[in-house]
Amino acid sequence: MRYRIKENIGNPEKLEQLYHEDKKLFVSGFEEVFPEIEGYELARFWKIRLDAENIRESFWKVNLSEILIVLAACLTAGFLIKMPDIFNIRMTNIIFYERNAAIIVFLGLTIYSAWINRTSNWKKIVLILISFVIPAIYINLLPSSVVGSSAVRLAYIHLPLLMWCIYGMVFIDFDLKDKIKRLDFIRYNGDLLILSGLIAIAGGILTAVTIGLFEALEINIEEFYMKNIVIVGVVSVPVVATYIIKNYPAITNKIAPLIAAIFSPLVLISAVVYLAALLISEKDLFNNREFLLIFNIMLIGVMAVIVFSVSETSRNSRQKFSEMILFLLSIVTVAIDLIALSAIFYRLGSYGISPNRLAVLGSNVLILINLVLILLDLYKVNFRDLSLMKVGLTISKYLPVYIIWIFIVIFGFPLIFGI
Repeated sequence: MRYRIKENIGNPEKLEQLYHEDKKLFVSGFEEVFPEIEGYELARFWKIRLDAENIRESFWKVNLSEILIVLAACLTAGFLIKMPDIFNIRMTNIIFYERNAAIIVFLGLTIYSAWINRTSNWKKIVLILISFVIPAIYINLLPSSVVGSSAVRLAYIHLPLLMWCIYGMVFIDFDLKDKIKRLDFIRYNGDLLILSGLIAIAGGILTAVTIGLFEALEINIEEFYMKNIVIVGVVSVPVVATYIIKNYPAITNKIAPLIAAIFSPLVLISAVVYLAALLISEKDLFNNREFLLIFNIMLIGVMAVIVFSVSETSRNSRQKFSEMILFLLSIVTVAIDLIALSAIFYRLGSYGISPNRLAVLGSNVLILINLVLILLDLYKVNFRDLSLMKVGLTISKYLPVYIIWIFIVIFGFPLIFGI
């Protein structure tokens, strides 16, 4: 169908005929070929028409079984997050959430994604169960981070990343060789972050209004509402957002690229101004531990913006301005990482090796290598006509390196440095 659409892009009557012959095949074929024909006015017209019809039809098509799975995933996550209260577990809520919140949130997402992928292979099901049970047992056997070692705290901090990786494997249906699926997972995370933020804002407004209305009746429901409704809602938001992304792609596909196009230049300006301010400030990056921590958090944030922007921008046609912004942003981020690494090496030489310093060093080295690879690809995109999709594939190929490091920090550091 895609070839017939391409051949008849100047013939509106023939396109209409093809559409009525097989609407579903026409829509899928048009989506595939659109990047090649978007310069035609008729192609843009069909794009608007099909997107509008997709939104209208999607709102009226409700899959009851899918709704039940979404509810089951949300209720499962909600039940698990309330376990300390339900079973009177002798553990403070903060410690329980620190250990288990990531496992619970990603379990809900995994249940839904496994249903989407129609995962029925018993080997995959067993692998999923093991992937959640082992981290859950391990992390709860470690001592509390309040009294534990730095290695244990690092395990707690890296656990959400491990669960994200496990969920990613379920999302791509364990097809680890397919780089495109990995890139789709990265794109999905950008959509998920944006949509979850919008849902959280709406939920915050609803919470404030509800509590306010009951207070007007002199009924105080704030404690009950926060401990029961809000906490369950928080762990359910990612599942609901994933449902919307899956069923209403015409909406989410427009928001994320727009956010990426807006924020990339702003982050570039902020990073450049920050580096300039750093040069004239009196802050001692090498001896100030807290300042170095904030500096590394900023580095990770900028790196995330680059990855998100590359994955979202590669969806659309070539945008020279956006591609140049990403190239410049990657240069600035490499400079930030080099400054951070110099401070880390200085602290290692002055104060010796510790779990925290080694973890930060390893993370920064891995990020630097990834940034250099991205920078080289973005240079080719801007000056040698390389497709931006290749940059996204470079990012997806590098993901296993991060997974290996996360495993080392979570399971290796407590053994090496003690708990």
